[in-house]
Formats: sequence, structure tokens, C-alpha cells
Amino acid sequence: MLQLALTVSIYLLIVIPAGVYLYHIAAGKHTFADPVFDRVDGAIYKISGVDPGKGMNWKQYALALLGTNAVMVFIGYLILRVQSAGLFNPNNIENMEPTLAFNTIISFMTNTNLQHYSGESGLSYLSQMLVIIFMMFVSAASGYAACVAFIRGLAGRTKNDVGNFFADLVRITTRILLPFSIVGGLLLVWQGVPQNFEGNVVVETLEGTFQVIAMGPIAALEIIKHLGTNGGGFLGANSSTPLENPTMLSNLIELYSMMLLPGACVITFGKMVHARRQEAADGMQRAGGLRARGGLSAAIYGREGRSIFAAMGILFVIGLSVCFWAESQGNPALADIGLDQAMGSMEGKEVRFGIAQSAMFTTVTTSFTTGTVNNMHDTLTPLGGMIPLLHMMLNVVFGGKGVGLMNMILYAILAVFICGLMIGRTPEYLGKKIEGREMKLTALCIIIHPLLILAFSALAVGTAAGREGITNPGFHGLSQVLYEYASSAANNGSGFEGLADNTCFWNITAGLAMFFGRYLSIVIQLAIAGSLMKKNFVNESAGTLRTDTVSFSVILVFVVYIFAALTFFQRWHWAPLQSIWLCGAKSGLKNQKSCLSQQELTFTASQILGIQQVFLRFWPCNCSILAGNTAFLLFSNNP
Repeated sequence: MLQLALTVSIYLLIVIPAGVYLYHIAAGKHTFADPVFDRVDGAIYKISGVDPGKGMNWKQYALALLGTNAVMVFIGYLILRVQSAGLFNPNNIENMEPTLAFNTIISFMTNTNLQHYSGESGLSYLSQMLVIIFMMFVSAASGYAACVAFIRGLAGRTKNDVGNFFADLVRITTRILLPFSIVGGLLLVWQGVPQNFEGNVVVETLEGTFQVIAMGPIAALEIIKHLGTNGGGFLGANSSTPLENPTMLSNLIELYSMMLLPGACVITFGKMVHARRQEAADGMQRAGGLRARGGLSAAIYGREGRSIFAAMGILFVIGLSVCFWAESQGNPALADIGLDQAMGSMEGKEVRFGIAQSAMFTTVTTSFTTGTVNNMHDTLTPLGGMIPLLHMMLNVVFGGKGVGLMNMILYAILAVFICGLMIGRTPEYLGKKIEGREMKLTALCIIIHPLLILAFSALAVGTAAGREGITNPGFHGLSQVLYEYASSAANNGSGFEGLADNTCFWNITAGLAMFFGRYLSIVIQLAIAGSLMKKNFVNESAGTLRTDTVSFSVILVFVVYIFAALTFFQRWHWAPLQSIWLCGAKSGLKNQKSCLSQQELTFTASQILGIQQVFLRFWPCNCSILAGNTAFLLFSNNP
């Protein structure tokens, strides 16, 4: 527990300068690196014909993002289909199959990095560099650019200008991702991560057998996969293998790399809205009105950023604590046969990391929507495995590439709307009135995520093509399906890895979940920002609901958990929670696969609909989510 506290404490220290630096870049302020990067950016603008000073409204910004990503998807798909060409292909990797190429290019362009292939045997070095590593930079920069535009809209400096997408894409790539990746990549090489273009090496082991050791530009991919919250590994075993993550120090480098920029986005948000509100408060103070509110934490995070960061931090600490506790209890099934469980449930975990760093990595990778793993999530205890599944379903616990911040702000809008209804006052957020258009868009954006997860999961368990990929019986098999589509819709990319998912069905459906989960949300969020930025600011009064307090952070946490319960509790009942209940009071500590064979997932339609009515009685919810839940339960019945 001490090392977890130290890991989090160090993160809280290093995220502050990163947030200040990102704020200066997003706001166009001077930085120490401008003399160098201004020339680099200027050359790129000149070659590409971009006018960085030409602003865009939210529609133009969204179209520029979608169009740029579409062109890169087309080019990347072609490279994957012809990768057997001899260039940078010392291992003679064949061309990628069409549906797998579709899934792969969508996965990496949407910053999901879900892999239905094994990197060392499925991609040439050319594909690793021109498709995978390149997409990791561009997809991360696209997400952060969308987040910056979203923040500009909320800050409301202008009425119709959220920035220039191409300028944001270039600045984020050249001033953040590239320099940070160079430094981080060199640190990983120092720790023993390979970086070369040699073919795989065959060595003779001490036992007299032969083993193939993968080579290639591993360090270059490894650092950007974490820094850009991407997640796809050069090797199939991802960051659990010593070639990608050899030491405890490399593990910390990778941890902080994927935590750094999502947290920095929250600080950027706080600082970008802080100046305007501080000016308004100062004006009212001079006029004898409300006093300006400040303090050290407000100066660091911005008052609004502080409340958002606190809410995310509470959700993260709760998830980390539960996951660590569940995994540290060990496996009672092994204890019953006399095996010591003092080390905890070590199945699927690396001894060099242990329970603490495995639980930390698991919680971080699914909270910050990275998807990289240093242990096998398929072997987590039911309660421990529920945490990564929950955090991907929430998709607001910091999140990756700015998505977590944008999603949490939607919940903040929802929270002020609910609180406004309770006190009979028109809801306001960041000095703007929240009205019908904003609430409709917010509700639509929140609904999309669970609808994708539930609808595709229902399709998977309701069709023969989908069930063929389920390798585990009963409730754990259902957990695998839910995890696959939660990971896809959240653009996370991790998996329980028990699915036989390299089939036409899984490649296409997971690809569609990734595509809609990424772009529908971004477009709607930009539309919300575009709507709010056109509104006039309203004066803050004594009756205004303050959204920069600890109490609002707590309200926000409760709103997130309540809506998660309304939407997903039935799924948890049929998947990880049922795994616990079936095995008795201590089953939450058992390995899922040792418990799940006790009962298969077989229910009649009448039983399912009866259970649905019970949930409706106590948890009335949105009709579209109800429809998705009902369809899921009906299709989940094994024929």
C-alpha cells in the first residue's frame, strides 16, 4: 500500500508542470521552446499550406478532424494489405487479412489500439512504423486537439472560433508528443528495451531447446503507446514481457507516461477558464460585490479544474483500493489445497511487479483508457476484474487523449441540471445557462457509450458467429464479451484475451464499436461547446450553484456512480458479480475460471423479463438504455 501511495504522490507532483506547459501551448502563450518549435511548425505549415491563424467554428473543426483521420485510415489500410513487400520485413510477415486490416486500422486511428493479432508475428517493421507508431502520434494528437477546442468553447473567449485543427494537431505533435517521446524512449532503451531493425534472434536455451527472441523498434513504439494513451503492444504479451517492460523503473516510466497528459488536460481546462472568471470576480470585488475566491490549489489547477480533478481522483482511488484489496487476498481455492496465499493472487502476474504494481497498472490503464497491460486481466479475481470493466464503462476517470475530461464535463453539466431542478433554478455552468439544446446533446452523448456496449454484446451472445469466439463457459464468458465491447467503445484496447476474436464477426463489430465510440462522441461534444460559446455570460449571484467546491466534486462522483448503476448494474449482475455470488461469501477472492464452471449462463425468456421488471420497479431509466438492456438479456439466453 505504501508504494501505491508514493506512486500517486509523485504523479501529483509531476502532473502540475506538465499541465502548465500544455496550457501555454493550448492558449498560444510563450514557452521556453518557442525559438526552436516555431521554426519547425512554420516549415510544416508552409509545406502543407495551412494558415494557423485562420479560426474554425465547431463544424469546420469537426470536419477537418474527420477528413484528416479518414485519409490516414485509407493509406494505413493499404500499407497493411501490402506489407509482405520486402522493405523493412526481415521476418517475412505476410499481408494482413482484409477484416483484420479493417479492425487494426480503425483501432489505431481511434486511439483504441485493440489488437486481434500478435505484433511480433502479424506486422512487418514497415507497418509497425508507418501505420502503428504513426497512428499512435496522430490519433493522440487528434484527441488532444479536440479536447483543446472543446475547452476553448467552454471558456467562451470568442463566439465562433474554437481554433484551427491543423495548427493544434501540429503543435501538440511537435511540442508535446515528439519531445516527450524522445526523452521517454531513451529512458526505456537505458532500461533494456530493444530499439533496432534486426530480424528475430533464435537462441539455444539452457535446457537445450530453441527460443525466438523478438527484435525491432520496440522502444519507439513503447513510449508513444503510453504517452498517447494508445496501448497496442509491439509484442502480443504487451508490457508484461521483459522486452517491453524489463524493470520496476521502466514500469514506473510507462505508468507516468500514460497518466501525465490526461491529468494535464484537466489543469489546462482549469487554467483556461480561470482567467476569465477571476477577472469577473475581481471586478465584482472592486464594485463591492462578491469576493474573489482563490488559494494555492485554485492557482495550480484553476477553481473549476480543481473540482473536476478531485472527482476523477476520488473515482480512481476507490477503484485502485478495491482492485488492490481483491488481488491481495489470494485465491481460496489454492489455499484449500495448502498453497500459501500471502503474496496474493499471482496468477497471470509478473513476480517483478507483484500485486501492488499489477493492481496499479490495471487501474491506470483502464482509467486513463490506455489499454496496455503488465498482467493478464483474464486472470483477475471477479472483484478485481470488475474495476477495469467499470472504469471503461464509466469512461470519465481521467480518460485518455482528453476524452475523460470531456466526458466528465458532460456529467458536470448533468449534475448542475439535476441540482437546478431540485432548487427550481435554471442550471448554469461556467457562467452560461444550460438549456434544452445542451441537455439533449449531453443526454445523447452519454447514451451512445452504453448503447454501443450493450447492443454489440447482445449481438455477440445472440448469434452463432459471436458465440464461437467465447472460450470460457458461463458468466466469465459473458464478462469477456462485455469487456471486449467496453474496451472498444471506450477506445481503451485492453482485453480479457480469452476470446477467439480474430474472426470476421469480431473484427467488424469491434471495429464499428471503436469507430462510433470515438467520432460520434467527439462531434457531439464539439457541438455542445459550439452552442455554449455563443451564449452570453450571466452574472454570478448568491443563488448560483458553485461548481468549484468539494461538495460539487462529491455530487459529481455520486451522479457518475448512479448513472453507471442505472445503465450497467444488470450487466455486472450477470457477469463479475454473479461470479462472486455463485461461489459463496469468499468467492470474490477466487479466480473467475475456477468458479464459473459451476453454472452455465442459461435462463428462459420469462425469467429474464421478470428480472427486468424488478429492476424497472426500483431503477427506472432512459427508454433507449432499457431497450438495450432488454435486448441484451434476451439475446444472452443460450439457445
